[in-house]
Amino acid sequence: MKDKITPSRISVLVIVFLMTCVSANLNWGKDHWKEIILSDGKGYYAYLPAIFIYHDLNLGFFDKIEKQDYYNKFLFYDYRANGNGKVIDKYFCGTALAELPFFLTAHVLSSSLGYKADGYSNLYHILVSIAALFYLFTGLVFLNATMGGYHIREWEKTVILFAAVFGTNLFYYAVREPSMSHVFSFAFISIFLFCSRKFFLTLKPGYVPVLGFVLGLIFLIRPVNALILFILPFAAGSVLTFRKGLGTAFRKPLPLIAGMLLFIGIASVQFIIYKISTGKFFIDSYGDEGFNFLRPHIADILFSYKKGLFLYTPLYLLSFAGLYFLWKSSRFSVYACFGFFIMITYVFSSWWNWYYGGSFSSRVYVEFIPVFMILLAAALHGIAGKYRKGAFVALIVLLTILCQVQTYQYRYYQIHWSEMTREKYWEVFLRIDKLVK
Repeated sequence: MKDKITPSRISVLVIVFLMTCVSANLNWGKDHWKEIILSDGKGYYAYLPAIFIYHDLNLGFFDKIEKQDYYNKFLFYDYRANGNGKVIDKYFCGTALAELPFFLTAHVLSSSLGYKADGYSNLYHILVSIAALFYLFTGLVFLNATMGGYHIREWEKTVILFAAVFGTNLFYYAVREPSMSHVFSFAFISIFLFCSRKFFLTLKPGYVPVLGFVLGLIFLIRPVNALILFILPFAAGSVLTFRKGLGTAFRKPLPLIAGMLLFIGIASVQFIIYKISTGKFFIDSYGDEGFNFLRPHIADILFSYKKGLFLYTPLYLLSFAGLYFLWKSSRFSVYACFGFFIMITYVFSSWWNWYYGGSFSSRVYVEFIPVFMILLAAALHGIAGKYRKGAFVALIVLLTILCQVQTYQYRYYQIHWSEMTREKYWEVFLRIDKLVK
């Protein structure tokens, strides 16, 4: 069947166009580009100039670059760590790998147009912003396709796509902090969910190597996100389908072996880099930072005024309405999805810095938005009656507006990046008038 131009596909293009306009306005003009590659994003990106320009994985160019007028001096961040007595990058290299085509484009253009081809002049920053928009587009395309597998109507998909971007912190991390890993992970997790669903629906073994390859990229970008592997039961939709899928994978082992080798090959890139830069394959670059699984902050990460996911981005919470409608058709799906959510929440909230530093809402859930949006789509699709469905859409719109207001407040420090309390939150709640001069 030939691909058709559908309202939901047009919506993806409209969304990315709007996001490009916002990014260009906020980031590309004057000196605004100096705030594109910041914080953790510096570390994710540093592999590219280190390998292709300075040929120095031990980051000897760090001090020289930091002395250049490339960054806001108030936003200094040192992403270096110690590994086996050597200076190394604290972060994994997957985001840099995803940015690679855009970095090379910036490098060629900088050399051709007379800009400094040092990896940090303005075109390099702007191309990172464009990279984030590209992966946003990719993630939305596959999210849209996945919703099609659940028989979601075109207008419903359109609502969900706009909600996914403008009603969550995906908006902020695609536009304001595009060098962070989240929008890149969002794209590959969206691909993984789509391919998982297609595999269980078609039982075609060819999807297995693809899943191994994509899972390797997910791991290389942010290792903890490899937990997406446990979404497979939900993607299957029933115990019988899940068993059939596993049976198919093991009865035809060559695709499974290929998938495993692809995963190992992609994931091993980081360990090869460690070997080259330190002499050892395995390095703990985070040192004293780590997980405390005996003291998770589950309530804090979800509900606290400091960084609560459901408080600052309540559309995530609304998406759980989809479980009610899934319960009617597949209780297995409900158990699988809710179990997955509990698992990732337990792991995320066990990190020593459970609020993940400066961030809008709880940023570690951004990459898993495809899962939440499938639930939200199930709720919108399952509600019967024109007026009740209209009321649900109105609620989505209101929560989207709330998210945009709070994103705006966060951008101008009315919502503090890490020091919010009950009193501070309600003092500024919806008070954008305080920002108007």
